[in-house]
This record gives sequence, C-alpha cells and structure tokens, in this order.
Amino acid sequence: MADVCTPVAVVTVMADGLPHGTTVGSLTSLSLRPPMVTVALAHRSRLLPKILRAERFGVNLLGAGQAGVAAAFASPAADRFDTVDWCLDDGLPRLREAPGWLACGLQRYVTGGDHLLLLGLVVQVSGTRDTAPLVYGRRTFGTHSAFARETPRPITDHITAFAH
Repeated sequence: MADVCTPVAVVTVMADGLPHGTTVGSLTSLSLRPPMVTVALAHRSRLLPKILRAERFGVNLLGAGQAGVAAAFASPAADRFDTVDWCLDDGLPRLREAPGWLACGLQRYVTGGDHLLLLGLVVQVSGTRDTAPLVYGRRTFGTHSAFARETPRPITDHITAFAH
C-alpha cells in the first residue's frame, strides 16, 4: 500500500484538560448527505480511548508545507502541541496553520483487523483552498502534482455546490 498516496491529517481531541493528537493517513470521505468521514486508528493508539470517551474529534487537514507538523504528531513525543500554534475550536484542539478543519461527532466505530474505523459526522467545516494538500506515498511527504496547474476555486463555491 506504500504506493497509494493518502491525505495527511492530524486528528485531535481534548481529554483531562489537555490536547491530544496524532497524524493519520487513513482519512477518507464517506458520505455527502449527511457529511461523514472515516479515520482508522490502531487498537494500541493512545488517542483512540480518548476519542471513544469524548465521542467527538477534530481533523486538521495539513498543507504541503507541513511535513514537519505531520512528523511531530507521528512521533512518540508527549509535547506535540508545544511545537505548533493551536487553539480550541468548539472544545477541540485546532492547529491554526492547517489549511482545513473538520469537527466531527463520533457516530459509530467498526473493528477492522488491528484498527478501529471511526465514522464521524462532520458538524463544522472551515479552511482555505489556496494551499496544496499534504499527501504521503512511498514513505515520503509531498503534494498532488496537478494542484500547481489548476487555479483552486474558493471554498464557498464548493459549499454552494452542496446546497443544490
């Protein structure tokens, strides 16, 4: 699967008054109506029990210049939030420099081998579309090569498209 590029995001939650988060390459759009995403976390993930207790999570969609952020949140370091500018957004840790943000309510979860697939109902979306997305493939961070050739449409165009 190393040849399949995946989007890179940092999934976050507050627990015991502290922010927690980890880098994922398993984020997938699931449904438009209602808007839903899935994220897979390993059963051994320290973040997983915190999300199951909170029944919600944040998804910070990283941009092409944020490979360092992705690496920091993939590390075992306990001070991941000390290296980034973040804030609480509706009670969830949000990375201020991430070009995309989703706040999700946990709808259900499904066991898949050594992972748990979290199904999240998207309750809040914000961000910009002027930053190329960060993707991961062949054990390397990069971006979608066609992004530079296209002029990104404003996010309001996409939201308007959902309304029809």
